[in-house]
Amino acid sequence: MPARAAKLPLSRDRILAAAVAVADADGIGSVTMRRVAEDLDCEAMSLYHYVADKKALLSGVVEIVLTEVVGVALSIETASAIDAPRDNERGSDWRDSVRDRSLAARRVMLAHPWAPALVSAETESPFALYALYEQFVATLVNAGFNYELAHRAIHSLGPMILGFTNELFEPDAGDSGAPSEEEMAAIAATMPHIAQLAAMELHESEGSLSMCDTQAEFEFTLALVLEGLERRRAQGTSRADA
Repeated sequence: MPARAAKLPLSRDRILAAAVAVADADGIGSVTMRRVAEDLDCEAMSLYHYVADKKALLSGVVEIVLTEVVGVALSIETASAIDAPRDNERGSDWRDSVRDRSLAARRVMLAHPWAPALVSAETESPFALYALYEQFVATLVNAGFNYELAHRAIHSLGPMILGFTNELFEPDAGDSGAPSEEEMAAIAATMPHIAQLAAMELHESEGSLSMCDTQAEFEFTLALVLEGLERRRAQGTSRADA
């Protein structure tokens, strides 16, 4: 009778990878200590030697996803040489770098569609992100931004650097987000402009992380911010009234 293969030892990395796999397969709501332990073929109590509780487990999951975002985004090569100052003729190349890295980060988020809400809920910026922000700031400064405008740019781009945008109102996870017929009738009667937008079917399902965060809308907003920042860079100002 052949000997049974020895189990791989538990580790924090294995536990977090298993949690990410559960979330990808069945949604973040399925990530519990018990479920992760089942997938690792061990007792739930064994996990507590590596993660303190479910909150720590979810924070670790965020860490895993953001580390993936950073790795992918920093691996992108673009036309701009971010480690060397740019001349006036090619000063706009910074937009290619920011755009390409933001879209690369978005591809990670699309692979983990549950991640944006979890990332947004974090109260502190994970340390893994500092390398990404450092690279973005370097790109901007080397393109001719002063540090004040670069600081504003990072805030303006916000979570787009991480590959998603924030919803004004996010439907519940179990809600399709679609209003009922009665609600649509009330909207048409009292909010005709909103009703017209709804009738135009502007939203798409492909490349979508939520009801409004579609690929087309993400790219449109990204382009809008980059164009505005380029105008400020060319003017050499970060004043709000410029």
